[in-house]
Amino acid sequence: MSDRSGYCVITPCRNEEQYARRTLDSVVAQTLRPARWLIVDDGSTDDTPAVLAEYAARHPWIQVIRREDRGHRELGGGVIDAFYEGYAAIDPNRFDYIVKLDLDLDLPPGYFAGVVERMETEPRLGTLSGKPYFDPGNGSLLAERCGDENSVGMVKLYRTTCFEQIGGFVHELNWDGIDGHRCRMLGWMAASVDDVALRFVHLRPMGTSHKSWWTGRVRHGTGQYFMGTGPVYMLASAVARVAHPPVVMGSVAMLWGYGRGFLRRASRYDDRDFTRFLRRYQWQSLLLGKARTTRAIDARQAAVWRPPT
Repeated sequence: MSDRSGYCVITPCRNEEQYARRTLDSVVAQTLRPARWLIVDDGSTDDTPAVLAEYAARHPWIQVIRREDRGHRELGGGVIDAFYEGYAAIDPNRFDYIVKLDLDLDLPPGYFAGVVERMETEPRLGTLSGKPYFDPGNGSLLAERCGDENSVGMVKLYRTTCFEQIGGFVHELNWDGIDGHRCRMLGWMAASVDDVALRFVHLRPMGTSHKSWWTGRVRHGTGQYFMGTGPVYMLASAVARVAHPPVVMGSVAMLWGYGRGFLRRASRYDDRDFTRFLRRYQWQSLLLGKARTTRAIDARQAAVWRPPT
């Protein structure tokens, strides 16, 4: 690392008393601890504030920021609004890395050390994560379906320089898809790796939402529409997930979310260069496969990369 202060974690959360202690304990147990951890409580109405206060009292590098209760959990833009309240409380230039971390994860003790080690080895890696797994209730762990071409949204470790160059996160659904493509546009690399040492437990399975799996999958489709995903790619993506639980209906929910945005002529991410880049990536992925396409684009975009100074 440089002469900065390692990494800073920012955690937006709301009503996470069921999972908070496992996440807090797993971060406290890291072999490479954060220099600072800001937890932004987005108006929790359960015992989350008491749990957070307990840990902040024991660990001076943990700070809790309390927001007013808006009366409901607001996903997408609401989560990022809370993240940026924490981000505004720090000087990003003091840290090599910035982490957006959810409060419903159980990380292995060497997680952050392992991710940082990989980032230090490859200077073009702008963001990286391990892979999420969940416990279906029988004691085994199942992998959550997620691509290798971006870090996962529940734990995004970013090189601070890269985060600033891409303009950070957008305040809308699919912020955690847009960021990876913006990385590639600027010559950075984004990835998640299924290294055994970097596997972590997602205590609330991805795509289920805080309400139901249907809401989560519809939200995914809505986010894809906002990002600018083309209809052919969206259909192919839904077909590819037909056998993934919930069988068939999960794909139907994704297409419903996307189609509803299309019929309503909902707003989309307003960046034509980004949309062209994204559509080209998606068409190539349909023809050549996502892994091969990502490698080719990473090689091509190396010419536009501006290394940190």
